[in-house]
Amino acid sequence: MSTLVLDNIGLLVTNEPALGDGPLGLVRDAAVVFDEDRVAAVEKAGAAADTRIDISGNCVIPGFVESHTHLVFAGDRAAEFAARMAGGAYVPGGIWDTVTTTREASDAQLRALAGARRREAVRAGITHLEVKSGYALETMGEGRLCALAAEITDDATFLGAHLIPREYEDRADDYIELVCGEMLEACAPHVRWIDAFCEQGAFDEDQTRTVLEAGRNAGLGMRLHANQLRLGPGVQLGVELGAASVDHCTYLSGGDVEALAGSSTVATLLPATDFSTRQPYPDARRLIDAGATVALATNTNPGSSNTTSMSFCIALAVRELGMTAEEALQAATMGGAEALRRTDVGKLAPGVRADAVALAAPSYLHLIYRPGVPLVAATFCAGRMEWRDPELGPALD
Repeated sequence: MSTLVLDNIGLLVTNEPALGDGPLGLVRDAAVVFDEDRVAAVEKAGAAADTRIDISGNCVIPGFVESHTHLVFAGDRAAEFAARMAGGAYVPGGIWDTVTTTREASDAQLRALAGARRREAVRAGITHLEVKSGYALETMGEGRLCALAAEITDDATFLGAHLIPREYEDRADDYIELVCGEMLEACAPHVRWIDAFCEQGAFDEDQTRTVLEAGRNAGLGMRLHANQLRLGPGVQLGVELGAASVDHCTYLSGGDVEALAGSSTVATLLPATDFSTRQPYPDARRLIDAGATVALATNTNPGSSNTTSMSFCIALAVRELGMTAEEALQAATMGGAEALRRTDVGKLAPGVRADAVALAAPSYLHLIYRPGVPLVAATFCAGRMEWRDPELGPALD
Protein backbone atom coordinates (compact mmCIF):
# COMPACT_ATOMS: atom_id res chain seq x y z
CA MET A 1 0.00 0.00 0.00
CA SER A 2 1.26 3.48 -0.93
CA THR A 3 -0.56 6.53 0.39
CA LEU A 4 -0.42 10.16 -0.66
CA VAL A 5 -2.05 13.06 1.16
CA LEU A 6 -3.13 16.42 -0.21
CA ASP A 7 -2.63 18.42 2.96
CA ASN A 8 -3.25 21.94 4.20
CA ILE A 9 -6.32 22.39 1.98
CA GLY A 10 -8.03 25.66 2.88
CA LEU A 11 -11.34 24.69 1.27
CA LEU A 12 -12.16 21.20 0.01
CA VAL A 13 -15.14 20.48 -2.25
CA THR A 14 -16.15 16.83 -1.81
CA ASN A 15 -19.59 16.83 -3.53
CA GLU A 16 -20.61 14.56 -0.67
CA PRO A 17 -22.95 16.38 1.75
CA ALA A 18 -22.38 13.78 4.47
CA LEU A 19 -18.72 14.80 4.64
CA GLY A 20 -19.16 18.55 4.98
CA ASP A 21 -21.34 21.62 4.65
CA GLY A 22 -24.07 22.14 2.07
CA PRO A 23 -24.64 20.36 -1.25
CA LEU A 24 -20.93 20.65 -2.11
CA GLY A 25 -19.90 18.93 1.12
CA LEU A 26 -17.42 21.70 1.93
CA VAL A 27 -14.64 20.94 4.42
CA ARG A 28 -12.24 23.60 5.68
CA ASP A 29 -8.65 22.98 6.82
CA ALA A 30 -8.78 19.55 5.25
CA ALA A 31 -6.66 16.73 3.93
CA VAL A 32 -7.49 14.08 1.34
CA VAL A 33 -5.71 10.75 1.60
CA PHE A 34 -5.17 8.69 -1.57
CA ASP A 35 -4.48 4.97 -1.36
CA GLU A 36 -3.06 4.06 -4.78
CA ASP A 37 -5.80 5.14 -7.25
CA ARG A 38 -8.65 5.60 -4.73
CA VAL A 39 -9.66 8.10 -2.08
CA ALA A 40 -9.01 6.50 1.29
CA ALA A 41 -10.21 9.27 3.60
CA VAL A 42 -11.14 12.91 4.04
CA GLU A 43 -9.58 14.21 7.26
CA LYS A 44 -8.52 17.36 9.00
CA ALA A 45 -5.25 18.93 7.87
CA GLY A 46 -2.19 17.09 9.16
CA ALA A 47 -3.18 13.56 8.12
CA ALA A 48 -0.37 11.03 7.89
CA ALA A 49 0.69 9.39 4.62
CA ASP A 50 3.78 8.11 2.84
CA THR A 51 3.94 11.20 0.64
CA ARG A 52 2.61 14.67 1.42
CA ILE A 53 1.69 17.50 -0.93
CA ASP A 54 1.15 20.91 0.67
CA ILE A 55 -1.76 22.75 -0.97
CA SER A 56 -0.78 25.96 0.90
CA GLY A 57 -4.30 26.81 2.07
CA ASN A 58 -5.79 26.82 -1.42
CA CYS A 59 -8.93 25.13 -2.71
CA VAL A 60 -9.20 21.54 -3.97
CA ILE A 61 -12.15 20.36 -6.06
CA PRO A 62 -13.07 17.04 -7.68
CA GLY A 63 -11.65 16.64 -11.17
CA PHE A 64 -13.95 17.86 -13.92
CA VAL A 65 -15.90 15.07 -15.64
CA GLU A 66 -16.19 15.90 -19.33
CA SER A 67 -19.13 14.02 -20.85
CA HIS A 68 -19.11 15.36 -24.44
CA THR A 69 -16.06 15.69 -26.69
CA HIS A 70 -15.11 15.08 -30.32
CA LEU A 71 -11.42 14.77 -29.54
CA VAL A 72 -10.19 12.65 -32.47
CA PHE A 73 -9.99 14.79 -35.58
CA ALA A 74 -7.57 16.42 -37.99
CA GLY A 75 -7.69 19.83 -39.61
CA ASP A 76 -8.65 23.36 -38.71
CA ARG A 77 -11.86 25.34 -39.21
CA ALA A 78 -10.71 28.72 -37.98
CA ALA A 79 -11.83 30.35 -41.24
CA GLU A 80 -15.36 29.02 -40.67
CA PHE A 81 -15.30 30.47 -37.15
CA ALA A 82 -14.12 33.84 -38.46
CA ALA A 83 -16.89 33.87 -41.06
CA ARG A 84 -19.44 33.16 -38.35
CA MET A 85 -18.09 36.02 -36.24
CA ALA A 86 -18.54 38.22 -39.31
CA GLY A 87 -22.23 37.35 -39.45
CA GLY A 88 -22.46 33.95 -41.11
CA ALA A 89 -24.87 31.34 -39.73
CA TYR A 90 -23.84 28.06 -38.13
CA VAL A 91 -24.86 25.00 -40.16
CA PRO A 92 -24.07 21.35 -39.35
CA GLY A 93 -22.67 20.78 -42.85
CA GLY A 94 -19.31 22.25 -41.84
CA ILE A 95 -18.61 18.88 -40.26
CA TRP A 96 -17.82 17.61 -43.75
CA ASP A 97 -14.59 19.64 -43.90
CA THR A 98 -13.34 17.82 -40.81
CA VAL A 99 -14.46 14.47 -42.23
CA THR A 100 -12.31 15.08 -45.30
CA THR A 101 -9.13 15.97 -43.38
CA THR A 102 -9.66 13.23 -40.78
CA ARG A 103 -10.10 10.54 -43.43
CA GLU A 104 -6.77 11.60 -44.93
CA ALA A 105 -4.84 11.59 -41.64
CA SER A 106 -2.83 8.58 -40.50
CA ASP A 107 -3.40 6.74 -37.24
CA ALA A 108 -0.16 8.20 -35.89
CA GLN A 109 -1.24 11.74 -36.76
CA LEU A 110 -4.69 11.32 -35.19
CA ARG A 111 -3.20 9.68 -32.10
CA ALA A 112 -0.77 12.57 -31.65
CA LEU A 113 -3.46 15.23 -32.15
CA ALA A 114 -5.92 13.57 -29.77
CA GLY A 115 -3.17 13.01 -27.20
CA ALA A 116 -2.22 16.68 -27.28
CA ARG A 117 -5.86 17.67 -26.74
CA ARG A 118 -6.19 15.22 -23.89
CA ARG A 119 -3.08 16.69 -22.21
CA GLU A 120 -4.54 20.16 -22.70
CA ALA A 121 -7.74 18.97 -21.01
CA VAL A 122 -5.74 17.62 -18.05
CA ARG A 123 -4.06 21.01 -17.69
CA ALA A 124 -7.58 22.48 -17.60
CA GLY A 125 -8.56 20.17 -14.73
CA ILE A 126 -10.45 17.50 -16.70
CA THR A 127 -9.65 14.13 -15.15
CA HIS A 128 -12.17 11.96 -17.01
CA LEU A 129 -13.65 12.44 -20.45
CA GLU A 130 -15.89 10.91 -23.07
CA VAL A 131 -14.65 10.81 -26.68
CA LYS A 132 -16.80 10.38 -29.79
CA SER A 133 -16.08 9.18 -33.30
CA GLY A 134 -18.04 10.78 -36.14
CA TYR A 135 -15.45 12.30 -38.47
CA ALA A 136 -15.07 9.38 -40.92
CA LEU A 137 -18.66 8.37 -41.71
CA GLU A 138 -17.60 5.12 -43.37
CA THR A 139 -17.07 1.71 -41.83
CA MET A 140 -13.29 1.32 -41.62
CA GLY A 141 -12.76 4.96 -40.71
CA GLU A 142 -15.32 4.97 -37.93
CA GLY A 143 -13.86 1.72 -36.63
CA ARG A 144 -10.39 3.23 -36.36
CA LEU A 145 -11.69 6.43 -34.74
CA CYS A 146 -13.51 4.36 -32.13
CA ALA A 147 -10.36 2.32 -31.50
CA LEU A 148 -8.31 5.51 -31.10
CA ALA A 149 -10.93 6.98 -28.74
CA ALA A 150 -10.79 3.78 -26.68
CA GLU A 151 -7.04 4.32 -26.20
CA ILE A 152 -7.92 7.54 -24.36
CA THR A 153 -10.99 6.57 -22.33
CA ASP A 154 -13.31 3.77 -21.32
CA ASP A 155 -16.18 6.13 -22.23
CA ALA A 156 -15.77 6.04 -26.00
CA THR A 157 -18.82 6.72 -28.17
CA PHE A 158 -19.76 5.61 -31.69
CA LEU A 159 -21.20 8.58 -33.61
CA GLY A 160 -21.59 7.27 -37.13
CA ALA A 161 -24.88 9.18 -37.28
CA HIS A 162 -23.15 12.56 -37.11
CA LEU A 163 -24.02 13.70 -40.62
CA ILE A 164 -25.18 12.10 -43.87
CA PRO A 165 -21.99 11.79 -45.95
CA ARG A 166 -21.85 13.17 -49.46
CA GLU A 167 -21.61 9.65 -50.87
CA TYR A 168 -25.12 9.04 -49.52
CA GLU A 169 -26.73 12.34 -50.47
CA ASP A 170 -30.44 11.67 -51.15
CA ARG A 171 -29.94 8.11 -49.82
CA ALA A 172 -30.22 8.71 -46.09
CA ASP A 173 -32.03 5.42 -45.42
CA ASP A 174 -29.19 3.51 -47.08
CA TYR A 175 -26.71 5.27 -44.83
CA ILE A 176 -28.77 4.47 -41.74
CA GLU A 177 -28.73 0.82 -42.81
CA LEU A 178 -24.93 0.99 -43.04
CA VAL A 179 -24.61 2.67 -39.63
CA CYS A 180 -26.85 0.10 -37.97
CA GLY A 181 -25.22 -2.83 -39.75
CA GLU A 182 -21.58 -3.30 -40.62
CA MET A 183 -20.46 0.06 -39.19
CA LEU A 184 -21.96 -0.68 -35.78
CA GLU A 185 -20.48 -4.18 -35.88
CA ALA A 186 -17.01 -2.70 -36.52
CA CYS A 187 -17.31 -0.04 -33.80
CA ALA A 188 -19.20 -1.73 -30.96
CA PRO A 189 -16.21 -3.70 -29.60
CA HIS A 190 -14.36 -0.44 -28.88
CA VAL A 191 -17.09 1.69 -27.30
CA ARG A 192 -19.51 1.98 -24.42
CA TRP A 193 -22.00 4.37 -26.05
CA ILE A 194 -23.87 5.14 -29.25
CA ASP A 195 -24.86 8.69 -30.22
CA ALA A 196 -26.80 10.40 -33.02
CA PHE A 197 -27.36 14.00 -34.14
CA CYS A 198 -31.13 14.55 -34.18
CA GLU A 199 -31.44 17.89 -35.94
CA GLN A 200 -32.64 19.46 -39.16
CA GLY A 201 -29.76 19.04 -41.60
CA ALA A 202 -28.66 15.85 -39.87
CA PHE A 203 -31.06 13.01 -38.84
CA ASP A 204 -34.79 13.03 -38.20
CA GLU A 205 -36.66 11.37 -35.34
CA ASP A 206 -37.23 8.02 -37.07
CA GLN A 207 -33.65 7.77 -38.27
CA THR A 208 -32.33 8.66 -34.82
CA ARG A 209 -34.59 6.10 -33.17
CA THR A 210 -33.39 3.40 -35.55
CA VAL A 211 -29.73 4.16 -34.79
CA LEU A 212 -30.14 4.35 -31.01
CA GLU A 213 -32.21 1.18 -30.83
CA ALA A 214 -29.63 -0.67 -32.93
CA GLY A 215 -26.93 0.45 -30.51
CA ARG A 216 -29.02 -0.57 -27.51
CA ASN A 217 -29.59 -4.00 -29.06
CA ALA A 218 -25.80 -4.30 -29.44
CA GLY A 219 -25.37 -3.63 -25.72
CA LEU A 220 -24.41 0.05 -25.90
CA GLY A 221 -25.72 2.90 -23.79
CA MET A 222 -27.53 5.70 -25.59
CA ARG A 223 -26.92 9.44 -25.79
CA LEU A 224 -27.82 12.01 -28.42
CA HIS A 225 -27.34 15.53 -29.72
CA ALA A 226 -30.70 17.30 -29.85
CA ASN A 227 -32.53 20.63 -29.84
CA GLN A 228 -29.42 22.65 -30.69
CA LEU A 229 -30.74 24.80 -33.51
CA ARG A 230 -34.51 24.75 -32.94
CA LEU A 231 -37.29 22.91 -31.14
CA GLY A 232 -37.44 19.29 -32.19
CA PRO A 233 -38.30 15.74 -31.14
CA GLY A 234 -34.86 14.75 -29.82
CA VAL A 235 -35.36 15.44 -26.11
CA GLN A 236 -38.64 13.54 -25.92
CA LEU A 237 -37.11 10.67 -27.90
CA GLY A 238 -34.09 10.49 -25.62
CA VAL A 239 -36.25 10.36 -22.52
CA GLU A 240 -38.57 7.77 -24.06
CA LEU A 241 -35.63 5.48 -24.91
CA GLY A 242 -33.93 5.99 -21.55
CA ALA A 243 -30.85 7.71 -22.98
CA ALA A 244 -28.24 8.63 -20.40
CA SER A 245 -27.99 12.16 -21.75
CA VAL A 246 -29.48 14.56 -24.26
CA ASP A 247 -26.87 17.13 -25.21
CA HIS A 248 -27.23 20.79 -26.28
CA CYS A 249 -30.88 21.38 -25.14
CA THR A 250 -30.68 24.97 -26.35
CA TYR A 251 -34.34 25.07 -27.38
CA LEU A 252 -36.77 23.38 -25.00
CA SER A 253 -40.56 23.33 -24.84
CA GLY A 254 -42.41 23.05 -21.56
CA GLY A 255 -43.01 19.39 -22.38
CA ASP A 256 -39.29 18.84 -22.95
CA VAL A 257 -38.44 20.30 -19.56
CA GLU A 258 -41.14 18.26 -17.87
CA ALA A 259 -39.93 15.08 -19.58
CA LEU A 260 -36.33 15.62 -18.49
CA ALA A 261 -37.36 16.48 -14.94
CA GLY A 262 -39.36 13.27 -14.67
CA SER A 263 -36.59 11.02 -15.97
CA SER A 264 -33.05 9.83 -15.32
CA THR A 265 -31.88 11.41 -18.59
CA VAL A 266 -29.37 14.22 -17.98
CA ALA A 267 -29.63 17.53 -19.83
CA THR A 268 -26.03 18.21 -20.88
CA LEU A 269 -25.52 21.88 -21.70
CA LEU A 270 -22.69 23.06 -23.95
CA PRO A 271 -22.43 26.84 -23.43
CA ALA A 272 -19.08 27.22 -25.21
CA THR A 273 -20.85 26.00 -28.34
CA ASP A 274 -23.56 28.63 -28.02
CA PHE A 275 -20.83 31.22 -27.44
CA SER A 276 -18.99 30.13 -30.59
CA THR A 277 -22.08 29.83 -32.80
CA ARG A 278 -23.87 32.90 -31.44
CA GLN A 279 -26.90 30.80 -30.62
CA PRO A 280 -29.10 31.62 -27.63
CA TYR A 281 -27.92 30.08 -24.38
CA PRO A 282 -30.01 27.29 -22.83
CA ASP A 283 -32.06 28.13 -19.75
CA ALA A 284 -30.45 26.04 -17.03
CA ARG A 285 -32.44 27.79 -14.32
CA ARG A 286 -35.68 26.51 -15.82
CA LEU A 287 -34.33 22.94 -15.94
CA ILE A 288 -32.93 22.97 -12.40
CA ASP A 289 -36.05 24.52 -10.89
CA ALA A 290 -38.13 21.82 -12.58
CA GLY A 291 -35.97 19.09 -11.01
CA ALA A 292 -33.92 18.01 -14.05
CA THR A 293 -30.30 16.91 -13.68
CA VAL A 294 -27.92 19.19 -15.56
CA ALA A 295 -24.35 18.57 -16.73
CA LEU A 296 -21.88 20.98 -18.28
CA ALA A 297 -19.47 19.90 -21.01
CA THR A 298 -17.08 21.63 -23.39
CA ASN A 299 -18.06 19.85 -26.64
CA THR A 300 -14.44 20.07 -27.77
CA ASN A 301 -14.55 19.99 -31.58
CA PRO A 302 -13.00 21.91 -34.48
CA GLY A 303 -16.12 23.62 -35.77
CA SER A 304 -18.37 24.91 -33.02
CA SER A 305 -16.45 24.70 -29.73
CA ASN A 306 -12.68 24.44 -30.03
CA THR A 307 -11.93 24.64 -26.32
CA THR A 308 -11.01 22.28 -23.51
CA SER A 309 -11.69 24.86 -20.78
CA MET A 310 -14.35 23.65 -18.35
CA SER A 311 -13.64 26.76 -16.27
CA PHE A 312 -14.80 28.86 -19.22
CA CYS A 313 -18.00 26.80 -19.43
CA ILE A 314 -18.60 27.26 -15.69
CA ALA A 315 -18.19 31.02 -16.01
CA LEU A 316 -20.61 31.09 -18.95
CA ALA A 317 -23.10 28.95 -17.04
CA VAL A 318 -23.20 31.42 -14.17
CA ARG A 319 -23.17 34.53 -16.36
CA GLU A 320 -25.52 33.37 -19.13
CA LEU A 321 -27.42 30.22 -18.13
CA GLY A 322 -28.78 31.35 -14.77
CA MET A 323 -26.83 28.89 -12.63
CA THR A 324 -25.26 29.57 -9.26
CA ALA A 325 -21.54 28.97 -8.86
CA GLU A 326 -22.29 25.88 -6.79
CA GLU A 327 -24.71 24.46 -9.37
CA ALA A 328 -22.24 25.06 -12.18
CA LEU A 329 -19.38 23.38 -10.34
CA GLN A 330 -21.54 20.38 -9.55
CA ALA A 331 -22.75 20.20 -13.14
CA ALA A 332 -19.12 20.07 -14.33
CA THR A 333 -18.26 17.28 -11.90
CA MET A 334 -21.17 15.22 -10.54
CA GLY A 335 -23.39 16.20 -13.47
CA GLY A 336 -20.86 14.87 -15.94
CA ALA A 337 -20.55 11.67 -13.94
CA GLU A 338 -24.33 11.20 -14.00
CA ALA A 339 -24.41 11.88 -17.75
CA LEU A 340 -21.95 8.99 -18.11
CA ARG A 341 -23.76 6.93 -15.47
CA ARG A 342 -20.66 6.61 -13.34
CA THR A 343 -20.38 6.58 -9.56
CA ASP A 344 -16.58 6.39 -9.34
CA VAL A 345 -15.81 9.97 -10.46
CA GLY A 346 -17.14 13.47 -9.85
CA LYS A 347 -16.60 13.64 -6.10
CA LEU A 348 -13.93 13.21 -3.43
CA ALA A 349 -15.16 10.60 -0.95
CA PRO A 350 -13.80 7.30 0.34
CA GLY A 351 -13.81 4.59 -2.32
CA VAL A 352 -14.07 6.77 -5.45
CA ARG A 353 -11.28 7.29 -7.94
CA ALA A 354 -8.63 9.72 -6.71
CA ASP A 355 -9.26 12.48 -9.28
CA ALA A 356 -8.72 15.98 -7.91
CA VAL A 357 -7.76 19.50 -8.95
CA ALA A 358 -5.78 21.92 -6.80
CA LEU A 359 -6.60 25.53 -7.60
CA ALA A 360 -4.26 28.49 -7.29
CA ALA A 361 -7.08 30.24 -5.43
CA PRO A 362 -8.72 30.08 -1.99
CA SER A 363 -12.17 29.18 -3.36
CA TYR A 364 -13.92 27.61 -6.34
CA LEU A 365 -15.70 30.97 -6.70
CA HIS A 366 -12.54 32.26 -8.39
CA LEU A 367 -13.36 30.09 -11.41
CA ILE A 368 -16.13 32.62 -12.11
CA TYR A 369 -14.64 35.64 -10.32
CA ARG A 370 -11.45 35.49 -12.41
CA PRO A 371 -12.64 34.28 -15.83
CA GLY A 372 -9.96 33.41 -18.33
CA VAL A 373 -7.21 33.18 -15.72
CA PRO A 374 -5.49 29.75 -15.58
CA LEU A 375 -6.21 28.73 -12.00
CA VAL A 376 -5.52 24.99 -12.19
CA ALA A 377 -2.30 24.51 -10.19
CA ALA A 378 -2.21 20.71 -10.32
CA THR A 379 -4.32 17.85 -11.66
CA PHE A 380 -4.42 14.42 -10.02
CA CYS A 381 -5.73 11.48 -12.03
CA ALA A 382 -6.24 8.13 -10.30
CA GLY A 383 -4.00 9.19 -7.43
CA ARG A 384 -1.09 10.50 -9.52
CA MET A 385 -0.09 14.10 -10.11
CA GLU A 386 -0.55 14.10 -13.87
CA TRP A 387 0.14 17.79 -14.34
CA ARG A 388 1.58 20.59 -12.24
CA ASP A 389 1.87 24.26 -13.13
CA PRO A 390 5.60 24.97 -12.85
CA GLU A 391 4.94 28.31 -11.15
CA LEU A 392 1.74 27.73 -9.21
CA GLY A 393 1.62 24.01 -8.56
CA PRO A 394 2.32 22.39 -5.20
CA ALA A 395 5.50 20.37 -4.74
CA LEU A 396 6.06 17.01 -3.06
CA ASP A 397 7.51 17.19 0.46
